[in-house]
Amino acid sequence: MTRTINLTAAQALVKWLSVQMTEDGERFIEGVWAIFGHGNVAGLGEALHGIGEALPTWRGQNEQTMAHAAIAYAKTKRRKRAHAVTSSIGPGATNMVTAAALAHVNRLPVLFIPGDIFANRRPDPVLQQIEDFDDGTVSANDAFRPVVRYFDRIARSEHLLTALPRALTVLTDPANCGPVCLAFCQDVQADAFDYPEAFFEPKVWRIRRPEPDPREVEDVAVMIRAAKKPVIISGGGVLYSEAEDALAAFAKRHNLPFVETQAGKGASAWSDEFNFGSPGVTGSECANRLCENADLVIGVGTRFQDFTTGSWALFKNDGRKLISINMHGYDAAKHGATPVVGDARVTLGKLSALLGDYRAPLFDTQSRSAWHDRVKAVTAAPTADLSNYLPTDAQVIGAVQRVANDKTVVMCAAGTMPGALQVLWQSARSGYHMEYGYSCMGYEVAGAMGIKLAAPEKEVVCFVGDGSYMMANSEMATAVMRRVPFTVVLTDNRGYGCINRLQIECGGAEFNNMYKDTNIEAMPELDFVGHARSMGAHAEKATDIADLEKKIVEARSRNIPTVIVIDTDAVPGTGAGGHWWDVAVPQVGGPERLVRAREHYNRSARDQRTFN
Repeated sequence: MTRTINLTAAQALVKWLSVQMTEDGERFIEGVWAIFGHGNVAGLGEALHGIGEALPTWRGQNEQTMAHAAIAYAKTKRRKRAHAVTSSIGPGATNMVTAAALAHVNRLPVLFIPGDIFANRRPDPVLQQIEDFDDGTVSANDAFRPVVRYFDRIARSEHLLTALPRALTVLTDPANCGPVCLAFCQDVQADAFDYPEAFFEPKVWRIRRPEPDPREVEDVAVMIRAAKKPVIISGGGVLYSEAEDALAAFAKRHNLPFVETQAGKGASAWSDEFNFGSPGVTGSECANRLCENADLVIGVGTRFQDFTTGSWALFKNDGRKLISINMHGYDAAKHGATPVVGDARVTLGKLSALLGDYRAPLFDTQSRSAWHDRVKAVTAAPTADLSNYLPTDAQVIGAVQRVANDKTVVMCAAGTMPGALQVLWQSARSGYHMEYGYSCMGYEVAGAMGIKLAAPEKEVVCFVGDGSYMMANSEMATAVMRRVPFTVVLTDNRGYGCINRLQIECGGAEFNNMYKDTNIEAMPELDFVGHARSMGAHAEKATDIADLEKKIVEARSRNIPTVIVIDTDAVPGTGAGGHWWDVAVPQVGGPERLVRAREHYNRSARDQRTFN
C-alpha cells in the first residue's frame, strides 16, 4: 500500500522544492523571492512560513526587479542553481512578465509561481481578475506563455505530481533551459491532498553534457582545415558549459583567433593573445577586421544576435562559411550554418582531437596591439580643468579599470554603458556580467545584488545611467536590509543619452530623450545621492575622475551598497570601434538630414547577407 502524507498543495510544492538537489549537495532552488498579496498570501505564504530555512523566503520591493535578482544569480551560478519568484495574481503577476522574457532570451532558469484565478470559479470575477469574453480558461498569467520555456496551470492538487518534475527538467536542461511558470490557482493552494511520501524523497538533478554526432564533428574539422582566415565567435554557451579552458586551449593549439560576444565576454582574460575583443556593432576594430575578412566563422555557444553580426553586414568575405556549435538545434542551424549539436566543452575536445596538430595560417597580431593602445587613449584620465569639463563614459570606465582587480565583476544592462563596456572594458576572467539579450532598463541594481548573492567573494561594480536608475532602483533597499554590498557607478547625463545619439545617427531630430528636448515646464533637479541615502545606501558624488577612483576603493570596506554619482557628457560615444546597426530610417517625407541618413542606410544595407 502506498504511504501518503496529507498536505495542502502549497505545502507540497515547497516541501518538494526543498529536496531537489544539485550534484554538490545544495538545493537547486536556493530560495524564494516573494511579494504577497491576494492569490498567494494565504496558501503559498503560509506554506513558506512553515517550511522556514529549509526553503528560505526573501522579500523584494518590486516583482520585476526581485526576478531580475534571481536571473543575475542564476547567470552567475552558470545555471547550476536558481531561485523561485512568487507574486499575487493581477499586477503582481504581470509585473514579472518582463523579467520572464529577459530570462527566456538569455536562456536562464527562474521558477515563476504567480497566484492565479479560482479553479472552482465560485467568486468570479475576483479583484484584479482579467476576464476574457471568449475564453473562460484565460487569466492574466496566460501572458507568460510566449516568454517562458514551460507553462502550466495548477488547477488541481494532483497536478503538482507531474508539473513539478517537468518544471525542474526544463530548468536543468542545458539545451532547453529557460524560465518556467507554474500559475497556481489560489483556492488549490489551500486544498488538502494525500500525496505519496515517495514524491518527497530527495532527488539529485545532473546537468548533462550531450555529445555531438561524430559525423557533424568530422564535417566541421574538414571545413576548418580548408579555411584560410578562420575566426571563432565565443558566446555565453562557453561559460554555461564551463568550456573556458577548453576554448583557450583549442585556440592556442590550432592558432585560431577568437572574439567574444556580450554574453561570452569574460570567458577568457583580455590579455590572452588570441582574444581580439568583441565583434559587431559595439565591437573592437581588430575583432571586426577579423570578421570582415573571415572565410570561416566558427560560432561556439552563440545565438548570433544582430549586435554580434553587425545586423549580418559584418561578414564581407564572399566565400564565407558558418559553423555553429550549440546545445540546441534551433541555434545550431541558424542562417544555414553547418551545425554541431552538443556541449561546447565536449565538442571542442573531440574537434581538437580530430584536427590533431593542425594549425591555421598566421593572422595579423599588430591590429590587436593597436586596439589596446586605442583603448588606453580614450579611457585615460582627463587632463582638462573639470570646472569647465564633463568626463566621457569612456573616461569613467577607465577610472574603474585602473582600480579594478582580479575579483572585480562589472555589470550593466541598458543605455550607453553596455556598448562602451563591451568595446573598452579589459576584463579579467569571469569579470564581466552583461544582460544584453533583452537589454532591460532597470536590471542593473537588482542584478548587482543577485551577482553578489551568488558570488560574495567578488567585488561587484554596477554601471547604470540616470535613465535606467530612474526606471527601477528599489531593490537597493533590499540590498541594504540584507547587507549585500556592491558599488553603483551612476553616470548622470540628464536623459537617455544613448538613444539620443542613435536618434541623431538615424537622421532624426533630438526629441524626447534628453530632458532639455522634452515637453516639460522646468528642468528636473534630481538628487541621486539623497535618494540613495534615503534607502540606506552609502552615497556620494564624485567631483572628478580621480575622486571616482578613490571612492571606488573606499567602497570595498563597506557591508552595504555604495552609490557614486558622477556627471558625464551625453554627446561623445566610445570614441573607438563600432559597426553599422540596422535601425530603419524613414524612406520618404523627411528633411535633408533624413535623406542623408537614408542614403547611408541603403549603402550599409547592401552588405547584409546571411550564410544560406
